[in-house]
Amino acid sequence: MSGSKRQRLEAGIASLAIPCSGQQLDSLLCYLDMLERWNKTFNLTAVRDPLQMIGLHLLDSLAVHPYIENASTIIDVGTGAGLPGIPLSILNPQKKFTLLDSNGKKTRFLFQVISQLGLTNAQQVHRRVEAYTPQAKFDRVISRAFSSIPDMLSQCQHLLAEDGTFLAMKGKNPETELSKMAKAYNVTELVELKVPQIVGERHLVSIKSLSIPER
Repeated sequence: MSGSKRQRLEAGIASLAIPCSGQQLDSLLCYLDMLERWNKTFNLTAVRDPLQMIGLHLLDSLAVHPYIENASTIIDVGTGAGLPGIPLSILNPQKKFTLLDSNGKKTRFLFQVISQLGLTNAQQVHRRVEAYTPQAKFDRVISRAFSSIPDMLSQCQHLLAEDGTFLAMKGKNPETELSKMAKAYNVTELVELKVPQIVGERHLVSIKSLSIPER
């Protein structure tokens, strides 16, 4: 792994003020290497340059790290190539992560990543979100894949534990989407994330359900 990748990633994580051991940094770089190699055959992400992947994928994922601090279980819905779930699971070995996606080639990639990195706190699930019924519900339901926040809420409601929080990762301020949100939900926080090495806006929306229906 070239020094430039390591230095760029290390500087970005330091800028985010997230604790990261040398072993965790190695794991992030190994994941980046696997993503770059698999991407050539399986088209996992539109970003091809591994240096761009550091900002657009790894640091973008890790920017939400403070918002899962008080959670024990997290599900990443529509995780794709494992974003944000894999970077977050590497830096949070004490938390349990479920990486959900309906695309078989992407969950096969995730199986290889989890196996190679020895991520005992992460599991991949190949299932459509509406067909997935977990044994226990989750403290955080996170996604950066949904086209709209109302869709995320309606399709993922059954995954959220009582007093859990939805975390929607967005680019520009999603005012229009939030205006269409059902009254059964309440935005508890809307923050602009400062992601190193990224040009453009990034936002995170924290949402609570005012009533968790039985399922």
